[in-house]
Amino acid sequence: MGSSDRLFSRQRTIHQILGGGLFADVMLWRQKNLTAGILVVTLAAWVVFEVSGYTLVSLSSSVFLLLFTILFLWAKSAAILNRPAPPLPHLHLSEEVINEAATLIRNHINVLLSVFEDIALGRDSKMFIKVALSLLLMSVIGSFTDFLTLGYISLFIVLTVPALYERYEDHNDTYSLKSYRKLQHLYTRFDAVCINKVQKWILEAKKLS
Repeated sequence: MGSSDRLFSRQRTIHQILGGGLFADVMLWRQKNLTAGILVVTLAAWVVFEVSGYTLVSLSSSVFLLLFTILFLWAKSAAILNRPAPPLPHLHLSEEVINEAATLIRNHINVLLSVFEDIALGRDSKMFIKVALSLLLMSVIGSFTDFLTLGYISLFIVLTVPALYERYEDHNDTYSLKSYRKLQHLYTRFDAVCINKVQKWILEAKKLS
């Protein structure tokens, strides 16, 4: 299948689009044990929260209290009995790691602020519709489930949909292209009928004021 027959005429593989490396390997099930482990651990955490009634704060506090108590008693008894201390690595974040994380966070925040500015100033009608539909979808889904369940479902989708898409890539691209072209046609009609009228109304209101 040529690049023109791919969704968005892309030339890169799904693995490359996801950034390559371990992150892409996990999402595409190329590290099957790790991906399955993440799903199982997350499912176990979801069951613990739902069945036991623990909240994230209470469970985290209990786990850390137990961990610190064990390590403290281990270290004290080791000193008394002349035994080796707990085998802990040196816990330290380098300045380089902090700077990289700060740069990554800053870049993402700037992208979000740029999108917000474009929407607020009416520069990008397509982005406004995308964001509005996404927020509406999140609102509808959120009304049927709680945050924890939504988080697990989202993780499950992230770890399954890309892998299934890659496995049946040719069929998915064929049907997705047809649907995408139909949506583009519908948006063009919507833009011509509604968005342009709203923009003209705003301009006329500004002139009158």
